Amino acid sequence: MSYRDLGRELSNWGRWGTDDELGTLNLVTPERRIAAARSIRHGITLDLSLPLDENGPQRAVGARGNPVHVMTRLPGAPAFPGGFQYVDDAMFLHLQAATQVDALAHVAYDGMLYNGVTLDSITAAGASRLGVQNLAGHITGRGVLLDIPRSQRRTALDPHEPITSEDLERAEAYAGVTVGPGDLLLIRTGWLATFTDRRDRETFFSSEPGLALETARWLHERDIAFVGADTWGVEVAPSRSGDTMPLHCVLIRDLGMPLGEMFVLDELGTMAHRLGRAEFHLSCATLQVTGGVGTPVSPIVTF
Repeated sequence: MSYRDLGRELSNWGRWGTDDELGTLNLVTPERRIAAARSIRHGITLDLSLPLDENGPQRAVGARGNPVHVMTRLPGAPAFPGGFQYVDDAMFLHLQAATQVDALAHVAYDGMLYNGVTLDSITAAGASRLGVQNLAGHITGRGVLLDIPRSQRRTALDPHEPITSEDLERAEAYAGVTVGPGDLLLIRTGWLATFTDRRDRETFFSSEPGLALETARWLHERDIAFVGADTWGVEVAPSRSGDTMPLHCVLIRDLGMPLGEMFVLDELGTMAHRLGRAEFHLSCATLQVTGGVGTPVSPIVTF
């Protein structure tokens, strides 16, 4: 089945109204957020983000670069009356250079974005519909980790290794958890260590293990609200069909599901294994970049 056929089958267009700009995040209801907060038992927190600096994962060539941080006021500046002094700084960054979330305005095909919004709604000024500012405050609730390599007694998945629905269910059984409606699902592959441990940017971006196209049906049937992974694109690359990012097309454009990329999940996998818990409270605060199609994030897990 082509990704277009699968997208038509699973489409959420109109499910939450013709003007909806939240997509599957509508599934994270207040009641589900309350339940997620009540699941906190240990008060242990983990940050799942990469540092924002010049040593990030982006290569010297390509459309995106690593953040550039500059000091705009230094200690040598004159003191103010009474002795007050301050320092200041600024940063230039591509919004999807490190740990980040794709907005619903990020992916289109056949001239259409999620919910029938036309691609010409995006101009040099940004996205007039489906911008990332709509996601602010909504990616918070019950997080679930499916640690694919750990469930298979492995350290990491191989390059361009697909994760199937059967693999997801095997990881569920291993963790003793059931992924359900409104969940914020995190997928660990071990692939991020290609960059974080070996500093091999070229290999990291040349391919990746990830979700196979057919898992879109599994995610839709479970009513998952959000998927994040420790890879640069969540889905297996290159794709088996030869299409470019077909799962992005189905999940973002047809289901209306924001995706999180380059989440740091190795420590989370270790902690979940030590505590015997694959569920936790997850808060992923997006920046209110008006008209933005992506945003850097620092996701916080609390057990």
